[in-house]
Amino acid sequence: MRILVTYLMREVLTASFFVFAALAALFALFDFINELDVMGKGGYGFARVLLYVTLNVPGHLYDLLPVAALIGSLLALSRMVTNSELTIMLASGLSMQRIAVYLMGIGLIFTVLTLILGEVVAPATDRYAEQMKLKATHQLVAQAFRSGVWVRDHDQFINVREITADGNLRDVNIYTFDDAFRLLRIVNAARGDFLHDNVWLLRQIAETDFNTTGIQVVHLPSRQWQSVLTPAIMNVLLIAPEKMSAPDLWAYVLHLRANHQPDQRYEIALWSKLVYPLAAPVMLLLAMPFAWHRPRAGSVSTRVFAGIMAGLGYHLFNRLFAYMGLLNNWAPWFSVTLPTFVFLLVGIVMLRRAAR
Repeated sequence: MRILVTYLMREVLTASFFVFAALAALFALFDFINELDVMGKGGYGFARVLLYVTLNVPGHLYDLLPVAALIGSLLALSRMVTNSELTIMLASGLSMQRIAVYLMGIGLIFTVLTLILGEVVAPATDRYAEQMKLKATHQLVAQAFRSGVWVRDHDQFINVREITADGNLRDVNIYTFDDAFRLLRIVNAARGDFLHDNVWLLRQIAETDFNTTGIQVVHLPSRQWQSVLTPAIMNVLLIAPEKMSAPDLWAYVLHLRANHQPDQRYEIALWSKLVYPLAAPVMLLLAMPFAWHRPRAGSVSTRVFAGIMAGLGYHLFNRLFAYMGLLNNWAPWFSVTLPTFVFLLVGIVMLRRAAR
């Protein structure tokens, strides 16, 4: 059995590697074409465009890994069926269900790879790519917002007009209210630099206090300020929630809950980070019934094409249900787990039919 599992693993991994390489090259080409309109702006030349495109490849591989694993396993299994290798395995006493279990075990390798890409590699490379692009084009993270970025920190409402690619703040306004939402203080700082933990150094400060005796304005050159804001939270503005790591998403969800703000989109992204790696074993389970065919049961290319369409359907179905859950206020765990559960059931039913 060890020889069989090793052989299956080698064939599936080899075919999947070539699929990964082809998809990575294809999406890198799309990214490069998309960046042509920006190339030449500031210091964003050809070399930086290539670097930006390369740094986005891990994120694309994370998104497409289950589909690529399905396509690779379909190609490997179809070749084995054509060469009658799978028929010999079945004739020697192995069942299709047993082979499917071996394939799902191989799928755990893709699960580990998905976790590494989604939690370690892709968040770091995507963040660095966006920071590099913003610096090269001399753009600001929050410049697209007319009034800047608004963040609530308990009794304070923080408005940051501009955020640089380095994570520094410009034109910071801090509004402090009492329990009855009466304005107590306004602090305006020209700049804010992150020091450590949740501590920032504000510079060129104008502090306005409102009290019963009147209005008092104090000017200070600098002052430390402790806030819920951290560079990790600022990453939310830099990359999409789906590209953030699970710890960063969890920290931001806790921040939103503590300040009684909507967190469903980020909770859906967090659940997706937990469930999505399990899609690869499900895709390899689907590959078995799609790849299996009898000599006179029709063209193998048709079945392989149908399997590829099923994998793409899972990818689209997964995205669609996430957006539907967000629009209809469904439970995040339900929106994320239902597509994978449905395709798992479909794979089991198809496998039983193929075995009969």
